[in-house]
Amino acid sequence: MSLVDLIAQADERALAASGLACLDRCVPLLGGDDEVLRPLWASLVEGHDWEQRLTKARSELAAGQDSAADADCASETEAARLARRMLEAVPAEPSADALRRWADACSVAALQIHRLLDPADGDAPVAACREGRTDRMPPLVAAELRRQVTVLELVTDHGAGGLRRALDVSTEGRRVLRAVVSRRARGRS
Repeated sequence: MSLVDLIAQADERALAASGLACLDRCVPLLGGDDEVLRPLWASLVEGHDWEQRLTKARSELAAGQDSAADADCASETEAARLARRMLEAVPAEPSADALRRWADACSVAALQIHRLLDPADGDAPVAACREGRTDRMPPLVAAELRRQVTVLELVTDHGAGGLRRALDVSTEGRRVLRAVVSRRARGRS
């Protein structure tokens, strides 16, 4: 099943986890601490305090954006802009429709971010990748696509019990993106 189909069929918890996981993997572009979104993950398990925890995370990430604003590479600047848009678009009221739109937009943005930062050649359009046509896809984008599918499948198949494993998948992706950003910064030095 394609990523587009998974998003179309997902319930509210899976949609929230999908969008949150995409944002979580992109936290290095926002200058955020690795734990900044952990309270929102906890909200998915507990089923309450989403809006309060979102407000706190946005505040903390806004403070961290100043330290991340020194990117002097156009692709990193664009990647950071896409990550900020994901954060700004998180729905305060997590309804199914709002979460579906957000999760879908986060999916596209996260794949585009990984494409911008991937040094390998590959010209597969993001839309084609999400629909399952993955030939000519750069490795960083392919890995992000696999993570997105895995998160949706884990939460869809296991409910709240799949959230821990979904968070682990997201954490791995965040480490990869942090390493890519770090390597690019060293290359400019």
